[in-house]
Amino acid sequence: MNSIWLIILGIILIIIAYKTYGSYLTKEWGVDNKKVTPAHSKKDGVDYVPAKAPVLLGHHFSSIAGAGPIVGPIQAAIFGWVPVMLWILIGGIFFGGVHDYGSIFASIRHDGKSIGQIIGDNMGKKGKKLFSIFAWLTLLLIIAAFTNITANTFVSVPSAATASLLFILLAICFGFFVYRKNVSFVLSTVLGVILLFVSIWLGIKFPLALSKTAWNFILLGYIFIASIAPVWILLQPRDYLSSFLLYALMIGAILGIFITRPNLQLEPFVGFNVDNTPLFPILFVTVACGAISGFHSLVGSGTTSKQLDKEKDAKLIGYGGMLIECVVAIVAIITAGYISKGELSQLLGDGGPVNVFSNGVGNFMASIGIPNHVGTSFAALAVSAFALTSLDTSTRLGRFVFQEYFEDFSKDGKKSTLTNPFIATGITVLLSGILAFKGWDVVWPLFGSANQLLAALSLMALAVWLGNLGKNNKMFTIPMGFMFAVTLTALIILIKDNIASGQIVLVVFGILLFILSIVLLIEAINKLSKNKKTSSKA
Repeated sequence: MNSIWLIILGIILIIIAYKTYGSYLTKEWGVDNKKVTPAHSKKDGVDYVPAKAPVLLGHHFSSIAGAGPIVGPIQAAIFGWVPVMLWILIGGIFFGGVHDYGSIFASIRHDGKSIGQIIGDNMGKKGKKLFSIFAWLTLLLIIAAFTNITANTFVSVPSAATASLLFILLAICFGFFVYRKNVSFVLSTVLGVILLFVSIWLGIKFPLALSKTAWNFILLGYIFIASIAPVWILLQPRDYLSSFLLYALMIGAILGIFITRPNLQLEPFVGFNVDNTPLFPILFVTVACGAISGFHSLVGSGTTSKQLDKEKDAKLIGYGGMLIECVVAIVAIITAGYISKGELSQLLGDGGPVNVFSNGVGNFMASIGIPNHVGTSFAALAVSAFALTSLDTSTRLGRFVFQEYFEDFSKDGKKSTLTNPFIATGITVLLSGILAFKGWDVVWPLFGSANQLLAALSLMALAVWLGNLGKNNKMFTIPMGFMFAVTLTALIILIKDNIASGQIVLVVFGILLFILSIVLLIEAINKLSKNKKTSSKA
């Protein structure tokens, strides 16, 4: 089959979904621009800072994307392109988009609180504490996995490392001049985008080659500093400028696909069990970002909701951002599907899924006159930029969750030492770093299951919230049921596999996540049952 039809079909369905289902959700939930958002009511210049919709979309998308919509689909290619494509579209439209949009909206209706706090308000303190532990453990896995992926990318494409470091400096300058010197936003954007591409050119001219171990240490130090810094100095401007990398990457890749019109070498469907790997549930935890990802709920309720200028911006940023990610995932499966099985295995061995994606995009861009090595470096930079964004956003979220948990241990008006941002961040980075040195390929399977289980728990929280308000919550309960079935099954499989391979730390992680999710699910079922009884009596 010609890959051009995948792109056309995907984009058409995504546009229709945004216009129809997205609007339906907006109406059902009562999204209202007249209500003041937490970004204004709690503005503090550090975490609560109103942002223009394009800027916030850039931050939100860069944070949720990371390397997820690239790594997942390429790894899942072992099952064939049809099941991957179906899960990307069905998952993105009816699962992920609803999950992301709902997380942002619920958070702004709870004063910008995280999903954990929302659970506390709607299910009690016990539910909040259990969810906070679960979310923090999952964030440790996310930070570990993305640290590895970024380090691998920098080792396989050294030019991306140089460009990424220059890009960080550029973002700091952008934030300083826009937010502190009031330089024209449009002028700053134009200059920022030009200098962004200058950074890519300098990266190609002066590649920075270091070992993976060195990059792991550098990245861990970077996320410690970046996650504590005010959002206006790095997070907002870097993520906004990163969005232009994405737009250029997608335009270049899609144009290249239309010109080259590559046929898919990958089989449409390989089987329900491939190399002793069952399609259910593994496909649905491997393809997370690009279909549905629990990490998105932490971003949406942790940082995005604190910067939302108007309530109706949540549809574009939450639902729209997820659908854009679906397009990236479709491009990723095409980069894996148009080459031979042997070449795919070689590229995976040389640098992992990001290497497959970068080479594929480089080949597509060559058809529009961009040298192959430039296109490959550009794609690697774009992925590493998203991964860096996810890294420091995850660390910031880890700090939020850690601080929120220990706030309840404060006595006589004196806060617990563990609520100190430096201590909370340091503990989060230290434990993530220990996991990071195990390698992304070891951590990723458990991260996928934990991440999707986090999505199920977030859907559960949103369902309980709407149920408490007496509103229709089926758009949450149906996906929630499916995700619990998928993830609990996957965790059992992974616990057995890690026992067999001697990965005791990951075994303990898996068991803890399984127990926490079961207890939380029972709490939610009891709460939903009470809501039904109350509404039936009324």
